[in-house]
Amino acid sequence: MFNRDLLERVASTFAQAALGAVGTNSVLDLGVDNWKMVLSAGAAAALSVLKGALAAKVGTKGTASLVD
Repeated sequence: MFNRDLLERVASTFAQAALGAVGTNSVLDLGVDNWKMVLSAGAAAALSVLKGALAAKVGTKGTASLVD
């Protein structure tokens, strides 16, 4: 159950960060390459994995949540 929860959180973090960054870059013409925006979304997803690992130790048992 934990792995499935973590995977959902990581995938949604990546998708939200990528769509937000690329969309903002396109609308505001920030001049940043789209691959750099997607790379930063990957960094956000990696941080989500670390947060999930922390939550496994101090959060609700069986989930990747700190407050569930």
